[in-house]
Amino acid sequence: MNIILTSTALVALAEMGDKTQLLAILLATRFRKPWPIIAGIFAATLLNHFLAALVGHGVAELLDSPAFRIAVALGFVAMGLWTLIPDKMDDNLKTPGSASVFLSTAIAFFLVEMGDKTQIATVAMGAQFGHTISEVALVTLGTTLGMMIANVPAVLLGEALVKKVPLALMRRIAAALFTGLGLWMLGGALHWW
Repeated sequence: MNIILTSTALVALAEMGDKTQLLAILLATRFRKPWPIIAGIFAATLLNHFLAALVGHGVAELLDSPAFRIAVALGFVAMGLWTLIPDKMDDNLKTPGSASVFLSTAIAFFLVEMGDKTQIATVAMGAQFGHTISEVALVTLGTTLGMMIANVPAVLLGEALVKKVPLALMRRIAAALFTGLGLWMLGGALHWW
């Protein structure tokens, strides 16, 4: 049970303001079909995080190398800078059907989650807790639950949230968090503090 609780809490907190949460809001405001979006997020996260936990299970010793920690830190800084670039959505497109919304969401979330901080956290938890395949499954369950806790409200409240908090501000905040975390991790990996 500790594996599920730890995985859920860590990912739910890490997902706040994350680019995938911003993607959930963007999809919700664009397609206005929350349930296929939620189903797509669930399917993509389940597959992505199972693979990530499995990788963590298989390469636990790699996570301790300084080169890997530096690469992850630089990845966070790069993601912070990338977050500043707004997504372009064509407002002239027609709203697709539920099956297309599900598929679009699942593919987008799976790809955007690649190298994301929650995926990296899942790899790390797979390395820490995933001594058996059943523990890998528990990590996957917890991290998927954490993603859903963070993203379902974003989907359901996305349009209202966008009206109150501009996406440009949310992107800047997310970029600052990514960059700050990346620099903090880089400083630790290089023993600056």
